Amino acid sequence: MMAADLEIISLNPINEFAAMTKGAVTPDFKALYLFRSALLNTLLFAFSGTALGVAGGTVLAFFFHRTPVRLVCSFVRSIHEIFWAFLFLPMIGLNAICGVLAIAIPYAGIFAKVYAEILQETNPRPLDGLPPNSSKLSRFFYGVMPQIYPEIRHYTSYRFECALRSSAVLGFIGLPTLGYHLETAFREGLYSQASVLLYAFFLLIASLRFWLKEKLVPVYVLISLAFISKELNFSMTNMIQFLTWDILPWPMRREGFLDGTNQLAFPVSQLWIWFKTIFQEEVLPGCWNTLVLTQIALALTGLLTLLSFPSRTRSLAGPVVRRFSDWILIVWRTTPEYILAYVFLQLWGPSMLPAVVAISFHNGAILAHITSGQANLIPMQIDAAKGRINRYFYYVLPRVYSSFLAFLFYRWEVMMRESAILGVLGIFTLGFYIDSAFSENKMDKALLLILFTALLNMIIDSISQRIRSKIKVSTKLVAVGGAA
Repeated sequence: MMAADLEIISLNPINEFAAMTKGAVTPDFKALYLFRSALLNTLLFAFSGTALGVAGGTVLAFFFHRTPVRLVCSFVRSIHEIFWAFLFLPMIGLNAICGVLAIAIPYAGIFAKVYAEILQETNPRPLDGLPPNSSKLSRFFYGVMPQIYPEIRHYTSYRFECALRSSAVLGFIGLPTLGYHLETAFREGLYSQASVLLYAFFLLIASLRFWLKEKLVPVYVLISLAFISKELNFSMTNMIQFLTWDILPWPMRREGFLDGTNQLAFPVSQLWIWFKTIFQEEVLPGCWNTLVLTQIALALTGLLTLLSFPSRTRSLAGPVVRRFSDWILIVWRTTPEYILAYVFLQLWGPSMLPAVVAISFHNGAILAHITSGQANLIPMQIDAAKGRINRYFYYVLPRVYSSFLAFLFYRWEVMMRESAILGVLGIFTLGFYIDSAFSENKMDKALLLILFTALLNMIIDSISQRIRSKIKVSTKLVAVGGAA
């Protein structure tokens, strides 16, 4: 806490809060019609990106036991969707394909990991009942698929909800989704427009269970792939230039750029100075601030979860309290951290405080929802403590604490990714330096910083997996709980 910048910098946070409150209670419903295409694009991006992610992740899951595949999946899922969009921008432009690929690539790595872990925990005994000469394909579809399908369906539907949030957030960098108009509304103080767009987004996610039917999903995917914009500013020349020139360290290109020959060199001493300068001035402070922000958010998330999940637990709260708590948690966990941080940024200014509160409340709501679901499965025995406080501390909490810790550490990597990306909003994490590098068209520096971001996330993910294995909580339980 001592190393974090948590001060409130805004001059008039109370006045700004009053304006936001007024906008929240006076939504401008005309904005829904004006920005209907952005709402549709949010859906199209999410369906298309998730479908491609599922296709890629399914194939990779069967080879996940191989170290190169596992490392590639770990790498691609460690890079946030916004950073992937930044990388695609120079090659294919700011268009729908850029947004879909930005979702599909990290999601393929995520799906591969989760699907592979579900496969690993499959009971092999049903395979004994199949004929000995059955093909591998038959053994999979008749002996394995019936076991894993419910878990895969549950997790994929949860990941689609995440894709909707990712799709909305991609609008903040200029893609034509809901986030584009949200940022404009907040920036111009049009809080009535911003509130109605947020309400529409809440309603969209809250209504998933009514219209996201299993039999209709293939239809939705086909419609999305058919109607999504195919406009593509692709140029093979631009791609070759990006991959063979723009991302190479500046000392290798300097002489060729200055004399117009575009020849590459390999000045070792200058390359070392280039790397050392970026490492000392941007990587180290960026990593430190990202870690500090993440650890504070991790601790606060755990505390918020322990304080809030009882209000949604049948043995600890009444029906009215549970219903009210459920709606509050839906709002917090439905709103992406990026949008929450952006709102708090308008109130408090560019310090770590908006990011800490946004990440903690969003993840705390997710974990409270999952932990209360675990608590509601606990049978109430005759000798259970009578008072609610005693029942919480001595009966419910000991039975859910290990799974709570597993879910919390499963979210650790996600919090790290979000802490990094929130730097785009002006908070001095790794994302701040990456965004600055892209703004200055320094692709070499941006790529180096993204590589360090991925490395940091991979380290956190590795530590998280070791902790969860020591806690000895089933990976399937974590995945089905929707904590990834």
